[in-house]
Amino acid sequence: MIATAPRVRSGPLLAVAVTVLAWASAFVAIRAVGASYDAGPLALGRLAVGALALGAGMLVSRRWVTPTAREWGLIVLCGLAWFAVYNVALNAAEQRVDAGTTAMLVNVGPILIALFAGLLLGEGFPRWLLIGAAIAFSGAVLVGAATANTDSADLLGVVLCLVAAATYAIGVLAQKPTLRRLPALQVTFLACAIGAVACLGFTPGLLDDLATAPAAATAGLVYLGLVPTALAFSTWAYALARMDAGRLGVTTYLAPPLTIAMSAVLLGELPPWLALVGGAVCLAGVALSRRRDPDPHATTGRTR
Repeated sequence: MIATAPRVRSGPLLAVAVTVLAWASAFVAIRAVGASYDAGPLALGRLAVGALALGAGMLVSRRWVTPTAREWGLIVLCGLAWFAVYNVALNAAEQRVDAGTTAMLVNVGPILIALFAGLLLGEGFPRWLLIGAAIAFSGAVLVGAATANTDSADLLGVVLCLVAAATYAIGVLAQKPTLRRLPALQVTFLACAIGAVACLGFTPGLLDDLATAPAAATAGLVYLGLVPTALAFSTWAYALARMDAGRLGVTTYLAPPLTIAMSAVLLGELPPWLALVGGAVCLAGVALSRRRDPDPHATTGRTR
């Protein structure tokens, strides 16, 4: 008898699609806006806009569940790692590396999520997830090799991308346990607000950049706060509350090819051909990671 994959509800799949499209566009927007806003001020502006939008959503929903001390700790960790450090590192990286290559390097993060979700969150290690993650990681290695051989990127840019990847993984792993009890919107709002507070030291720079930046760049900053932050982080949290962190994380490998296409059209940027090959390998890894084992108990590293 052939086992079929369990049915996935359309709500989480739609949420994933919105998240991936919005995050792909964010890499392009950051690259464009970064010409007028420094890394720190851009992070503060984006998070401030996002926190205001999410706060308005909280007022409308009127849903609040008081977090426990442990949940507060995890939310603070998520806010500092994924919202604050991640955004500053990502913005700085995109001043040195093109948008498509940055997207692919940052997506080392899902590999870390898949591995540590199995270790720390009890999700186990489904064989197709491990195979897909390994293939996707090899694609990221190809991207790194291609980037190292170009004049448009430098070692610091690559390191900043990897810092963003690590803090992305930390944020997701901290966020997942809080979503078992707390509303997704509430967790996203608190983490975003904490990230904004952590970036308040960049306020003078943000004020200076706001005074000199063209209107298009400021509009891009507002877009980053409303769509890739307020909307996409909310849809991500909604999906994460209903899906394994490992499988959901690997799904974001769909973002780099979308970023490359958007970057080519809107910015006239294309990464080296080897990076494009790496992106295709990442896509293949995502496809394999979505497969299910014929026996639902046939996972490595977990017993029942």
